[in-house]
Amino acid sequence: MTAVSPTDEPHGSRAARALALCTAFVVCGLTAGALAITVFGHHQGPAVSLDLSAPAQPKRQPAAFVPVPSEDGPALAPVTKPLFAGKALLADPALIENTKQGPLPRIADDGRSPMTAYAAPAADGKFRIAIVVRGLGISASATRAALDSLPAGVTLAFAPYAHDVSTWVAQARAKGHEVLLEVPMEPYDFPDSDPGPHTLRAGQNEGTNLDRLTWALTRFTGYAGVTNLMGQRFLSDSDALSPTLTYLSRRGLYFFDNGNAAQSVAPLVAGQVGARLVQSNAAIDPIQTALEIDHRLSDLENAARANGSATGSAFLYPVSLSRIAAWAKDLKARGFVLVPVSAIVNPPK
Repeated sequence: MTAVSPTDEPHGSRAARALALCTAFVVCGLTAGALAITVFGHHQGPAVSLDLSAPAQPKRQPAAFVPVPSEDGPALAPVTKPLFAGKALLADPALIENTKQGPLPRIADDGRSPMTAYAAPAADGKFRIAIVVRGLGISASATRAALDSLPAGVTLAFAPYAHDVSTWVAQARAKGHEVLLEVPMEPYDFPDSDPGPHTLRAGQNEGTNLDRLTWALTRFTGYAGVTNLMGQRFLSDSDALSPTLTYLSRRGLYFFDNGNAAQSVAPLVAGQVGARLVQSNAAIDPIQTALEIDHRLSDLENAARANGSATGSAFLYPVSLSRIAAWAKDLKARGFVLVPVSAIVNPPK
């Protein structure tokens, strides 16, 4: 077979090639024209474009409300019927003034008072000792430890700030404990030491302090009395303390002075205004060691033997809870009874 050179290619093949080249040229031209129209031209119909830039960040919306410990948490619902925690009375409409802030304790029309209606049962005995454990309601784990370990005779004091404090109080009442409300009061080193919003302050006008006291009193129900949260300065100022104790007395509540204010004038002022008051003989755990706490509990026994009764207070430190629980186990065998604070409330003078 003889090779064919390019000059020898048949005429039909050359014509086909020419047609293909012309077609490719037309296609390229049309493509270029379309691209030009896309970039520079104008559309008569609606334009569709693709934005490849980074999408704009959505505007942040306010978070939905979630109940948390706060200065002015949601008020409790009005009390319209008796409420019980187990067999213990938690709220009685006859003992409640329903306000916008929440249920406010009052003396019932028949003369019953919260300090008697919400008092825990008291055992009979010649030598009575009352122990108040403070600081419950803020730390869930510490509060649970106190409820699980302490005998029913121990009185429990709850701070007003936790949003679920009513739930804890109900559990305490169901277990047989008497309950106190801790009212924040001004310490000497305020604001370095700050008991929180709504603190009652020395030198503040009476109306403001009573408004703050009312806020605290409406945080939960079922308490027989009130105690101080800090308050060394406030308890040393008779002008500030007098209207406070008067207001509590008119609401049918007793006051427990936890003994941390060395210069407290609470017993003197209570006698002047006719308020029911108990003052702690001693703080049990200023030094958080088992040996020191045991020593102070022994001092309470000596005071009870001498006076017929004695009261002490402690914070819910783990070592405090464990030593109080151990001490209480053999208390009756030693001739003492553990009673709620209401059992030894001082009568008006």
